[in-house]
Amino acid sequence: MIDYTVSSHMARVVRDAALRAGVAHTELAHLPGLEPETLADPLLRVPTASLIRIWELIARSGPAGAGVRAAETAARGRLHVWDYLFTTAGTFAEGCRDAARYLPIMTDPGVEMTVLEEDRRLTINYGIALYSPAAVTAIDEFAMALMLRRARDARGPAVVPVHVALAHEAPKSHRHLIEAFGTRSIDFGTRTNSMTFLDLDTEPPRPPGPDDELGVILRRYADNMLENSRPASGWHGRFRSVVAHALGEELSLELVAQRMAMSPRTLQRRLNDLETTWRDEIESVRHERAGTLLRETDLPVQSIAGRLGYTDARALRRAFHRWTGQTPDAYRRATTLPS
Repeated sequence: MIDYTVSSHMARVVRDAALRAGVAHTELAHLPGLEPETLADPLLRVPTASLIRIWELIARSGPAGAGVRAAETAARGRLHVWDYLFTTAGTFAEGCRDAARYLPIMTDPGVEMTVLEEDRRLTINYGIALYSPAAVTAIDEFAMALMLRRARDARGPAVVPVHVALAHEAPKSHRHLIEAFGTRSIDFGTRTNSMTFLDLDTEPPRPPGPDDELGVILRRYADNMLENSRPASGWHGRFRSVVAHALGEELSLELVAQRMAMSPRTLQRRLNDLETTWRDEIESVRHERAGTLLRETDLPVQSIAGRLGYTDARALRRAFHRWTGQTPDAYRRATTLPS
């Protein structure tokens, strides 16, 4: 499931925009999904809530136009396969339809993009999600400026929309939008965000050739991403994984912090933010791992105790009874399916 998530590529673009806008790295570091290994994996998805929080920080940190400035830095390729689906099709309309079909690769599946062709006009509608009021202006302007950038990537830098509609209320001044979009035909407070182009496909479609096969490859790759993408576990999930792998060692907060590339003090602060403690987390991970090993293996209780960092089976039995009210043996008999 990728609901309520966005791509790691989109998260990188917005994170970088925040840093350029002067947002402190410390204000971003604690947000779920912004771990370096998450942002480096094209199949991992970042919580939408984290992205909205970044946009709130961007909106708070600088003057109007943050969304437009972010789009200016989103060069083609930064949003991975979605960019090339949009810009390499035989016609602009085909590229827009591919971009709409595969929009969930880039952003939250709750956001919709539709393409309307009427006479010589093509209108891209970009739906509105339930954004934070503090972030909605920057997000709307970013979305429309990004669409225009991709239109120019596909059909040349001289492309200018004949009309732009933005769902947020009109700012005190929108000179930055007139300059960015190249038109004064901009409406605010509309039902949805939209951008209308005229005659971008006046040239005949190119003849069939190798690029048609490229389109097939891109769509197959995009389908594979939709099928195999998964939400990132976030730093807390990564923390529990590190703890689980270190249980049989000389487990300490310092060891886990080192493996997570943070200081012990930072790790303690993050646990405090989640209203939990080092001791509670160790107990929780041991409880989870003990149940898994009892259900899924034939290991003796003594061996399981060693894997969980207990000195002997008696210590594990005491802890397990405290967690479940059962002995490990009774739990194993009750939860193991007959062969």
